[in-house]
Amino acid sequence: MKVSYLNDDFFSRLETLALNLRTDLSGFFGGKHLVRTYGQTVEFADYREYMLGDDIRRIDWNLYSRFEKFFLKLFTDERQMHVQIFLDCSASMGKANPNKAAYAIGTAAALGFLAVHNMDKVSFKLIKGDKAEDPFGTIVGKRSFFRAISELENVEFADSADIGAAVTGCPNMGSNDGLTVIISDFFTESDWKKAVDYLCYKHRQVLLLQVLAPEEVDPAYTGRVNLIDAESVDLADVKNMKIKITRSMQLAYEEALHAFRDELKSFCVSREAGFVSLRSDQSIEKALFGELLKVGVMA
Repeated sequence: MKVSYLNDDFFSRLETLALNLRTDLSGFFGGKHLVRTYGQTVEFADYREYMLGDDIRRIDWNLYSRFEKFFLKLFTDERQMHVQIFLDCSASMGKANPNKAAYAIGTAAALGFLAVHNMDKVSFKLIKGDKAEDPFGTIVGKRSFFRAISELENVEFADSADIGAAVTGCPNMGSNDGLTVIISDFFTESDWKKAVDYLCYKHRQVLLLQVLAPEEVDPAYTGRVNLIDAESVDLADVKNMKIKITRSMQLAYEEALHAFRDELKSFCVSREAGFVSLRSDQSIEKALFGELLKVGVMA
Protein backbone atom coordinates (compact mmCIF):
# COMPACT_ATOMS: atom_id res chain seq x y z
CA MET A 1 0.00 0.00 0.00
CA LYS A 2 1.39 3.39 -1.01
CA VAL A 3 2.07 5.79 1.85
CA SER A 4 1.93 9.56 1.39
CA TYR A 5 2.27 12.58 3.67
CA LEU A 6 1.61 15.13 0.95
CA ASN A 7 -1.79 16.79 1.21
CA ASP A 8 -3.28 20.23 1.80
CA ASP A 9 -3.46 19.80 5.58
CA PHE A 10 0.21 18.82 5.72
CA PHE A 11 1.37 21.94 3.88
CA SER A 12 -1.02 24.28 5.71
CA ARG A 13 0.55 23.22 9.02
CA LEU A 14 3.97 24.26 7.71
CA GLU A 15 3.04 27.83 6.80
CA THR A 16 4.04 29.24 10.19
CA LEU A 17 7.61 27.89 9.85
CA ALA A 18 10.57 29.34 7.97
CA LEU A 19 14.11 28.33 7.11
CA ASN A 20 16.72 30.21 9.10
CA LEU A 21 19.67 30.76 6.76
CA ARG A 22 23.00 32.35 7.58
CA THR A 23 23.19 36.14 7.21
CA ASP A 24 26.56 36.00 5.44
CA LEU A 25 25.15 34.24 2.37
CA SER A 26 24.96 36.32 -0.79
CA GLY A 27 21.95 34.94 -2.65
CA PHE A 28 19.91 36.79 -5.27
CA PHE A 29 17.93 40.00 -5.12
CA GLY A 30 14.21 39.86 -4.44
CA GLY A 31 13.94 37.47 -1.52
CA LYS A 32 13.01 37.78 2.16
CA HIS A 33 16.26 36.88 3.94
CA LEU A 34 18.02 39.77 5.66
CA VAL A 35 21.77 39.66 5.09
CA ARG A 36 24.66 41.59 6.60
CA THR A 37 25.32 43.65 3.49
CA TYR A 38 23.41 46.86 2.84
CA GLY A 39 20.96 47.15 -0.02
CA GLN A 40 17.97 48.97 -1.47
CA THR A 41 15.05 48.06 0.78
CA VAL A 42 12.94 50.71 2.51
CA GLU A 43 14.04 49.64 6.00
CA PHE A 44 16.68 51.97 7.43
CA ALA A 45 19.81 50.33 8.88
CA ASP A 46 22.60 52.86 9.56
CA TYR A 47 24.61 55.87 8.39
CA ARG A 48 28.15 56.15 7.14
CA GLU A 49 30.31 59.00 5.85
CA TYR A 50 30.25 59.76 2.16
CA MET A 51 33.24 58.50 0.14
CA LEU A 52 34.30 59.48 -3.37
CA GLY A 53 32.31 57.46 -5.88
CA ASP A 54 29.22 56.94 -3.70
CA ASP A 55 25.77 57.65 -5.11
CA ILE A 56 25.01 61.27 -4.15
CA ARG A 57 21.28 60.50 -4.24
CA ARG A 58 21.71 58.59 -0.98
CA ILE A 59 23.15 61.58 0.90
CA ASP A 60 21.07 62.66 3.90
CA TRP A 61 20.85 66.44 3.45
CA ASN A 62 19.24 66.94 6.86
CA LEU A 63 22.38 65.60 8.50
CA TYR A 64 24.53 67.77 6.25
CA SER A 65 22.65 70.86 7.42
CA ARG A 66 23.37 69.93 11.05
CA PHE A 67 26.99 68.68 10.84
CA GLU A 68 28.21 70.12 7.52
CA LYS A 69 29.40 66.63 6.60
CA PHE A 70 28.07 64.25 3.98
CA PHE A 71 26.47 61.05 5.33
CA LEU A 72 24.83 58.25 3.37
CA LYS A 73 21.67 56.52 4.54
CA LEU A 74 22.09 52.72 4.52
CA PHE A 75 19.20 50.29 4.16
CA THR A 76 18.88 46.57 4.87
CA ASP A 77 19.35 44.08 2.07
CA GLU A 78 17.05 41.12 1.44
CA ARG A 79 18.07 38.20 -0.74
CA GLN A 80 16.52 35.16 -2.36
CA MET A 81 18.36 31.94 -1.51
CA HIS A 82 18.67 28.68 -3.42
CA VAL A 83 17.71 25.60 -1.38
CA GLN A 84 19.06 22.35 -2.83
CA ILE A 85 17.66 19.06 -1.55
CA PHE A 86 19.58 15.87 -2.35
CA LEU A 87 17.45 12.75 -1.81
CA ASP A 88 19.15 9.35 -1.50
CA CYS A 89 17.14 7.03 -3.77
CA SER A 90 19.01 3.83 -2.92
CA ALA A 91 17.20 0.60 -2.03
CA SER A 92 17.94 0.91 1.70
CA MET A 93 15.88 4.10 1.78
CA GLY A 94 12.63 2.43 0.85
CA LYS A 95 12.68 -0.66 -1.36
CA ALA A 96 11.42 -2.87 1.47
CA ASN A 97 10.00 -0.09 3.64
CA PRO A 98 7.44 2.20 1.95
CA ASN A 99 6.93 4.15 5.19
CA LYS A 100 10.58 5.15 5.30
CA ALA A 101 10.52 6.15 1.63
CA ALA A 102 7.35 8.21 2.10
CA TYR A 103 8.85 9.89 5.16
CA ALA A 104 12.00 10.85 3.24
CA ILE A 105 9.92 12.24 0.36
CA GLY A 106 7.64 14.07 2.81
CA THR A 107 10.62 15.65 4.57
CA ALA A 108 12.11 16.75 1.24
CA ALA A 109 8.75 18.20 0.16
CA ALA A 110 8.31 20.01 3.50
CA LEU A 111 11.70 21.72 3.19
CA GLY A 112 10.97 22.60 -0.43
CA PHE A 113 7.62 24.10 0.54
CA LEU A 114 9.24 26.25 3.23
CA ALA A 115 11.66 27.52 0.59
CA VAL A 116 9.05 28.59 -1.99
CA HIS A 117 6.70 29.85 0.75
CA ASN A 118 9.43 32.30 1.75
CA MET A 119 10.17 33.34 -1.86
CA ASP A 120 13.31 31.20 -2.21
CA LYS A 121 14.23 28.93 -5.10
CA VAL A 122 14.40 25.16 -4.61
CA SER A 123 15.72 22.20 -6.57
CA PHE A 124 15.38 18.48 -5.89
CA LYS A 125 18.40 16.31 -6.75
CA LEU A 126 17.73 12.55 -6.84
CA ILE A 127 20.85 10.54 -6.02
CA LYS A 128 20.89 7.37 -8.11
CA GLY A 129 24.18 5.55 -8.37
CA ASP A 130 26.95 8.11 -8.75
CA LYS A 131 24.69 10.71 -10.40
CA ALA A 132 22.30 13.34 -9.07
CA GLU A 133 19.31 13.61 -11.38
CA ASP A 134 17.57 16.99 -11.59
CA PRO A 135 14.14 16.16 -13.08
CA PHE A 136 12.38 19.42 -12.18
CA GLY A 137 15.05 22.08 -12.60
CA THR A 138 15.03 25.19 -10.44
CA ILE A 139 11.59 25.72 -8.92
CA VAL A 140 10.23 29.19 -8.19
CA GLY A 141 6.71 29.67 -6.83
CA LYS A 142 4.12 27.33 -5.36
CA ARG A 143 2.46 26.37 -8.64
CA SER A 144 5.70 24.91 -10.04
CA PHE A 145 6.45 23.36 -6.66
CA PHE A 146 3.17 21.43 -6.37
CA ARG A 147 3.52 20.24 -9.95
CA ALA A 148 6.98 18.86 -9.12
CA ILE A 149 6.07 17.08 -5.88
CA SER A 150 3.16 15.29 -7.54
CA GLU A 151 5.87 13.53 -9.56
CA LEU A 152 8.28 13.26 -6.63
CA GLU A 153 5.92 10.79 -4.96
CA ASN A 154 6.56 8.35 -7.81
CA VAL A 155 10.32 8.15 -7.23
CA GLU A 156 11.60 4.57 -7.13
CA PHE A 157 14.18 3.50 -4.54
CA ALA A 158 16.59 0.91 -5.92
CA ASP A 159 20.22 -0.18 -6.14
CA SER A 160 22.93 1.84 -4.35
CA ALA A 161 23.90 5.51 -4.12
CA ASP A 162 27.32 7.18 -4.12
CA ILE A 163 26.60 10.39 -2.21
CA GLY A 164 30.12 11.81 -2.55
CA ALA A 165 30.37 11.33 -6.31
CA ALA A 166 26.78 12.48 -6.95
CA VAL A 167 27.14 15.74 -5.02
CA THR A 168 30.63 16.68 -6.22
CA GLY A 169 29.69 15.87 -9.81
CA CYS A 170 26.48 17.92 -9.75
CA PRO A 171 26.63 20.84 -12.23
CA ASN A 172 25.45 24.36 -11.44
CA MET A 173 25.98 23.90 -7.71
CA GLY A 174 26.23 27.61 -7.01
CA SER A 175 28.36 29.24 -4.35
CA ASN A 176 27.47 31.05 -1.11
CA ASP A 177 23.83 31.41 -2.14
CA GLY A 178 21.83 29.13 0.12
CA LEU A 179 21.23 25.83 1.89
CA THR A 180 22.03 22.30 0.72
CA VAL A 181 20.24 19.41 2.44
CA ILE A 182 21.22 15.74 2.04
CA ILE A 183 18.47 13.29 3.07
CA SER A 184 19.74 9.74 3.53
CA ASP A 185 20.17 6.94 6.04
CA PHE A 186 23.91 7.17 5.22
CA PHE A 187 24.09 3.36 5.22
CA THR A 188 26.57 3.50 2.38
CA GLU A 189 30.13 2.57 1.61
CA SER A 190 30.53 5.77 -0.42
CA ASP A 191 32.46 8.78 0.84
CA TRP A 192 29.68 11.04 2.15
CA LYS A 193 32.30 13.18 3.90
CA LYS A 194 33.61 14.25 0.51
CA ALA A 195 30.18 15.68 -0.28
CA VAL A 196 30.13 17.76 2.91
CA ASP A 197 33.67 19.05 2.31
CA TYR A 198 32.79 20.00 -1.26
CA LEU A 199 29.68 21.91 -0.18
CA CYS A 200 31.67 23.74 2.50
CA TYR A 201 34.25 24.62 -0.15
CA LYS A 202 31.38 26.12 -2.18
CA HIS A 203 30.45 28.19 0.91
CA ARG A 204 26.99 26.69 1.13
CA GLN A 205 25.08 26.16 4.37
CA VAL A 206 24.88 22.39 4.87
CA LEU A 207 22.37 20.16 6.64
CA LEU A 208 22.48 16.35 6.83
CA LEU A 209 19.16 14.67 7.64
CA GLN A 210 19.43 11.00 8.56
CA VAL A 211 16.14 9.13 8.16
CA LEU A 212 15.86 5.76 9.90
CA ALA A 213 12.97 3.33 10.26
CA PRO A 214 11.95 2.31 13.83
CA GLU A 215 13.25 -1.22 13.27
CA GLU A 216 16.62 0.20 12.24
CA VAL A 217 16.86 2.20 15.46
CA ASP A 218 15.49 -0.50 17.76
CA PRO A 219 15.46 -3.89 16.00
CA ALA A 220 13.37 -6.58 17.67
CA TYR A 221 14.67 -9.55 15.69
CA THR A 222 15.47 -12.74 17.62
CA GLY A 223 16.41 -16.28 16.71
CA ARG A 224 17.56 -17.37 13.26
CA VAL A 225 16.92 -14.90 10.44
CA ASN A 226 18.02 -14.35 6.86
CA LEU A 227 19.73 -10.97 6.43
CA ILE A 228 19.53 -9.68 2.86
CA ASP A 229 21.37 -6.60 1.67
CA ALA A 230 18.67 -4.49 -0.02
CA GLU A 231 21.24 -2.90 -2.33
CA SER A 232 22.76 -6.18 -3.49
CA VAL A 233 21.65 -7.38 -6.92
CA ASP A 234 23.16 -10.83 -6.41
CA LEU A 235 21.28 -12.96 -3.88
CA ALA A 236 24.37 -15.15 -3.55
CA ASP A 237 26.42 -12.15 -2.40
CA VAL A 238 28.41 -12.67 0.80
CA LYS A 239 26.51 -9.78 2.40
CA ASN A 240 23.38 -11.92 2.39
CA MET A 241 23.60 -14.41 5.24
CA LYS A 242 21.74 -16.60 7.68
CA ILE A 243 22.48 -15.68 11.25
CA LYS A 244 21.22 -16.28 14.76
CA ILE A 245 20.36 -13.03 16.54
CA THR A 246 21.33 -13.00 20.21
CA ARG A 247 21.00 -10.34 22.89
CA SER A 248 24.74 -9.63 22.73
CA MET A 249 24.44 -8.99 18.99
CA GLN A 250 21.57 -6.57 19.59
CA LEU A 251 23.67 -4.67 22.12
CA ALA A 252 26.60 -4.60 19.69
CA TYR A 253 24.29 -3.21 16.99
CA GLU A 254 23.03 -0.48 19.33
CA GLU A 255 26.60 0.50 20.18
CA ALA A 256 27.61 0.52 16.51
CA LEU A 257 24.62 2.68 15.54
CA HIS A 258 25.33 5.08 18.39
CA ALA A 259 28.98 5.36 17.31
CA PHE A 260 27.92 5.89 13.69
CA ARG A 261 25.58 8.72 14.65
CA ASP A 262 28.30 10.28 16.80
CA GLU A 263 30.69 10.14 13.83
CA LEU A 264 28.16 11.87 11.58
CA LYS A 265 27.44 14.54 14.17
CA SER A 266 31.06 15.23 15.14
CA PHE A 267 32.15 15.51 11.51
CA CYS A 268 29.32 17.95 10.77
CA VAL A 269 30.21 20.02 13.84
CA SER A 270 33.82 20.18 12.66
CA ARG A 271 32.60 21.58 9.32
CA GLU A 272 29.98 23.89 10.87
CA ALA A 273 27.25 21.85 9.20
CA GLY A 274 23.98 20.77 10.75
CA PHE A 275 23.07 17.15 11.48
CA VAL A 276 19.74 15.68 12.62
CA SER A 277 18.71 12.04 12.91
CA LEU A 278 14.98 11.36 12.42
CA ARG A 279 12.77 8.33 12.93
CA SER A 280 10.14 7.69 10.28
CA ASP A 281 7.47 7.10 12.93
CA GLN A 282 7.66 10.65 14.31
CA SER A 283 5.70 13.62 13.00
CA ILE A 284 7.50 15.46 10.21
CA GLU A 285 6.18 18.82 11.45
CA LYS A 286 7.40 18.15 15.00
CA ALA A 287 10.75 16.98 13.67
CA LEU A 288 11.19 20.13 11.60
CA PHE A 289 10.08 22.46 14.38
CA GLY A 290 11.88 20.65 17.18
CA GLU A 291 15.06 19.09 15.83
CA LEU A 292 15.89 21.67 13.15
CA LEU A 293 15.24 24.47 15.62
CA LYS A 294 17.99 23.00 17.80
CA VAL A 295 20.58 23.15 15.01
CA GLY A 296 19.51 26.65 13.96
CA VAL A 297 18.04 25.80 10.54
CA MET A 298 14.42 26.52 11.45
CA ALA A 299 12.90 29.76 12.72
